[in-house]
Amino acid sequence: MPIAVNRAASGPRYRLRAAAAFGAAGLSLALVQSVAGIGIPCPWRALTHTLCPLCGATTMGAHLLHGDFGAAWSANPFVFVLLSGLVLATMAWTLELLGGPAVRLPARLADQRVWYATLAVAGLVFAVVRNIAG
Repeated sequence: MPIAVNRAASGPRYRLRAAAAFGAAGLSLALVQSVAGIGIPCPWRALTHTLCPLCGATTMGAHLLHGDFGAAWSANPFVFVLLSGLVLATMAWTLELLGGPAVRLPARLADQRVWYATLAVAGLVFAVVRNIAG
């Protein structure tokens, strides 16, 4: 049975609003970290004393605010790559809203479940490697 898609909730305007909200939250956290030195404590790290795939993301954002891409990469390369992908997607959605061509993935890559599963596996592998190496 096909899944019903609400066109208004899946178009570039909706995606740009979601990206803007995500960016505003990330920018706020990075500013607090940069100015006051206060980050978000990780519950996973507090319980297990190991790093989760997102540990260091706020520090990465603070380094990006200062234009230090090397330190941002060192803080969390996994989130750095995800953020780079989000920036590229945001540029494509903006281009589409401005009347440019709609950039779409090939049909076999468009299934969101595949992306979520891939991100989950990549995050898990990153966390394991990060904790073994560290």
